[in-house]
Amino acid sequence: MAIDYGKVRTGLAVTDPVRIIATALTTVETPSLLPYIKDYCAREEVDIFVVGEAKHMDNTPSESMKLIEPFVAALREAFPNKEIARIDERFTSKMAFQTMIDSGLKKKDRRNKGTIDQIAATIMLQDYMRGIGK
Repeated sequence: MAIDYGKVRTGLAVTDPVRIIATALTTVETPSLLPYIKDYCAREEVDIFVVGEAKHMDNTPSESMKLIEPFVAALREAFPNKEIARIDERFTSKMAFQTMIDSGLKKKDRRNKGTIDQIAATIMLQDYMRGIGK
């Protein structure tokens, strides 16, 4: 499961059991994120969480990391037996927006920030899966 953590809402993406295709799952209001993940994991198998690392262009942590790190700690506490991988999330929102344009979504539909968050999480998961074999 990939997690594009945000202050207000968080995009989630998952993959099939053999890790071939990453798919947008949903967008969750961030205060409800951990309960949502717990419920999801009770129903579906999740063996790893891929959480984005928000960085500036010079590779230093962005202000968002002050929010992400406590979430990662809570996730680690809630799921001590699951791996948590981190992945650079720079440009994923811009790539997600461009994906929406390229797929022909109307301007009105592209304003849905939840969709951008889901696509960004999907991009992060795809990037992570590509890196597994390297």
